[in-house]
Amino acid sequence: MTGEDTGKLLEFLDGKKEELDFVQRRQVEEMLRSYRRIKSIPADEYMEYAMLMNEADDVWHKAKEADDFEMFRPVLERLVAFNRKFAGYYDPEKKPYDALLDDYERGMTMEFLDRFFDTLREKIVPLIRAVGQKPQIDDSFLHRHYPVEAQKKFADYLMEVLGLDRNHCGIGETEHPYTLEFNNKDVRITTNYKEDNPTFAMYSVIHEGGHAKYELGIRDDLQYTCLAGGSSMGVHESQSRFYENIIGRSRPFIEAVFPKMQEFFPEQLADVTAEQMYRAVNRVEPSLVRIEADELTYCLHIMVRYEIEKQLIGGTLEVKDVPRVWKELYQEYLGVNVPDDRSGCLQDSHWSGGSIGYFPSYALGSAYGAQMLRNMEKEIDVWGQVSKGDLSGVSGWLKEKIHQYGCLLEPAELVKNACGQFDPTVYTDYLTEKYTKLYRLD
Repeated sequence: MTGEDTGKLLEFLDGKKEELDFVQRRQVEEMLRSYRRIKSIPADEYMEYAMLMNEADDVWHKAKEADDFEMFRPVLERLVAFNRKFAGYYDPEKKPYDALLDDYERGMTMEFLDRFFDTLREKIVPLIRAVGQKPQIDDSFLHRHYPVEAQKKFADYLMEVLGLDRNHCGIGETEHPYTLEFNNKDVRITTNYKEDNPTFAMYSVIHEGGHAKYELGIRDDLQYTCLAGGSSMGVHESQSRFYENIIGRSRPFIEAVFPKMQEFFPEQLADVTAEQMYRAVNRVEPSLVRIEADELTYCLHIMVRYEIEKQLIGGTLEVKDVPRVWKELYQEYLGVNVPDDRSGCLQDSHWSGGSIGYFPSYALGSAYGAQMLRNMEKEIDVWGQVSKGDLSGVSGWLKEKIHQYGCLLEPAELVKNACGQFDPTVYTDYLTEKYTKLYRLD
């Protein structure tokens, strides 16, 4: 990718782009962008950084296990310094954090994200506090004993409901669920089964299934090119979180799948109704750990990380102060006391992998999904179909607007296709309406 001949070929093709068709032109644009970006970093610095990331992953695991941020601090200081320096190589005209954001969400800026997160903070923080004043939803029945074998059969059923063809999408078991894609004929998802909470596996299957639907829906003519795969992290997360939260935690979906749940878990759910299940899977409880957060509080976890990353790269926060600021922001946004660094600033692996600028994509994806729903409802009977356990209309709409294109279109163009003009209040309105009804805040 960094060879001189590669650069010459790409520059030659770029000079002749009028003679290329649209797909070829986009391949050249994407490859040339990647070439210039990586070529801007001196080779010896890139090698040093690659070695540092190998070391960082090992140190992070040990530091998390030992609950010892000081063990990880020197490595994180070097990672931050490298990323700040690389940002200058990528685009010296941009603010460093903007240059890093561009790696995950093309064209994204702090100015845009500040407005976005300001809207979330203004609307969601008071909503969470209002919910906290109401009687808590009872989800005790979710913590009975649910045998793993029955959960695996339920996972198979959920893949059927999602329309995932098992000839092209396998499911495995890992500590932290993820999706692995090779092409649109071979995608693997994973989940993790907890015997005292079947919804963990349920929603990781639906979430990872959303990622899989995206990859499986990409056009055949884009396979084995740089245009295969998702357009951006935010667009990819919009798909997984759309299926997981907007569809998977909706009342029509729960009513559709609950009879089957009772078949798989007859003793555990004998005294439970579909309405009780719907309320339980939407229970709001501010927590310490991002990946265990409910739909309403999730974006505030992302906001904490955004504020810290922005300051680290901007030079207004020193690494040694990260644990203190993390605790302050969790208290301010979520009203949660962080007792240790293991469940605080050491919980995520992203920084140890050099992924600084990644986190905002999760929140953007959630917001994109709410606007996709609004537009989808204008064109198809979303909830009428979902209430019958039929997601083909939903999946067909998403494939037409997003999946088929892979990276053929720029992220902003894809978002416009599916969302129209981006407006974060659509997302906050969706959350406000849903949780006002659930917790009877009127």
